[in-house]
Amino acid sequence: MTPDSAKEARPRILILGGGPTGLYAARVLTQRGHAVTLIEKEERPGGLATSHARSGNWYDLGVHMLHEFDRGIFEDIRDHVMGDERIEVALDAKIRWAGAFYRYPLQFGDMVRGIPPLTLARCVAGLLGTQLWYKIFPRAPKDAEEALIQLYGRPLYEFFFKDFTHRYWGFPTTELDAKFITTKMPRLTAVDVIKKVLGKAGIRDRSVKAVESALSEETLHYSRTGAETMTRRLADTVRAGGGRVLLNREVSGVEIEGGRVRAVTVRDVEHGVEERHECDYVINTVPLPLLVASVRGDAVPAEVVESCGHLKYKPITVHGLLVNKPKCIDGLYIYYRERLFHRVGEPKNAGLRVTPEDHSVLIVETTCEEGDEKWEATPEVRERIMADLEAENIVRRDQIVEWNVFHARHGYPVFRLGFEPHFRRIMDWVGGIANLRTAGRQGAFCYPNMHSAMRQGAKAAEAIEKQMATDTVAGT
Repeated sequence: MTPDSAKEARPRILILGGGPTGLYAARVLTQRGHAVTLIEKEERPGGLATSHARSGNWYDLGVHMLHEFDRGIFEDIRDHVMGDERIEVALDAKIRWAGAFYRYPLQFGDMVRGIPPLTLARCVAGLLGTQLWYKIFPRAPKDAEEALIQLYGRPLYEFFFKDFTHRYWGFPTTELDAKFITTKMPRLTAVDVIKKVLGKAGIRDRSVKAVESALSEETLHYSRTGAETMTRRLADTVRAGGGRVLLNREVSGVEIEGGRVRAVTVRDVEHGVEERHECDYVINTVPLPLLVASVRGDAVPAEVVESCGHLKYKPITVHGLLVNKPKCIDGLYIYYRERLFHRVGEPKNAGLRVTPEDHSVLIVETTCEEGDEKWEATPEVRERIMADLEAENIVRRDQIVEWNVFHARHGYPVFRLGFEPHFRRIMDWVGGIANLRTAGRQGAFCYPNMHSAMRQGAKAAEAIEKQMATDTVAGT
């Protein structure tokens, strides 16, 4: 067999979606000599973790920087992907709360300083009482409201969390599944709270190492052109390894026969032409409902189709502003609880190159629903954003040079109350397709940061390799 015919005989692997998960899966597989084709519907690789070029400047779709927590991923990106385009930046995130700025993630001690004394007394008493009650009478929370009350007590929940959570998601916490809270928020035990309060009075427990100290010293990794660098360089490594990266291609059809994906049809977004790609294995990172909707024929049970209607994603609209001001905020990004936007980032503070040099770029993020006034960025919404930016002394309206708007239809998975049985039904169906794996924020309906998303991609690649070995033994 000639080298060329040996290459032709390799199993054909399709990867649907070119965000961090799909790109890293493609990197792992091409490094190991597999034939990979990656399909991405946007004109640039990266998914949510990319940047958009406008008038010579780069605008990230949110805040996307690489942590060092997964050493294997980090060292691979540092040593073999980003090269001299990588820059290091110290974490400096804040939250605007009670008329002041505190480090983010917000610590209990910071919340204490932002609460009036009488309210604070109620909150601490409520927290201690709740901790004691649920220690004696433990039970699983029925929804996010009950989960937050278990974690923080009712007074603190009502004072700090209730309204903001409702505003952010667009519905009350009683309609949000407890799993979101219990998997995303640390538990503040009564002992920890007492130690923190005593610490404020000068009575410190020297055996305790505060988490916030480690966070304040964390190093993040970024580049002069923003988040796009890492995903662009990942795509370059896939091509260098012999893989194909097809951009502006949207999945339009999935053919399943005999319990296996046999082919995937993609549509050229720019020209409308469809291409059919036969395949032996598939890694999916596109939203699960879109994957299911793309399956042709009757390969999907009706109950799985119905369950897809219960998986929701929260859209986001990002306003990218070029401003005639050298620096606007003190930090990399700041969370706001009482503004139309929920986060403002200034990537120039992380090293982003901005033209002209005495200008800066702001990334102003809002959650929305597709088609509503925030999604459409109506003049009224822009005026409210401008008023909030001025009220926070971030920038004046006469300093705005350019205003760009970017959208993400599938920004955040929404853990709506009762979603989990439907999610499990879909995942059970996916698990029954021998040559298909699904991963990533959209494909696994979860909340990974970039290193976790890439780790999911590596694990999906390894799972495909194991399936190849099983199929070889079985003669499939």
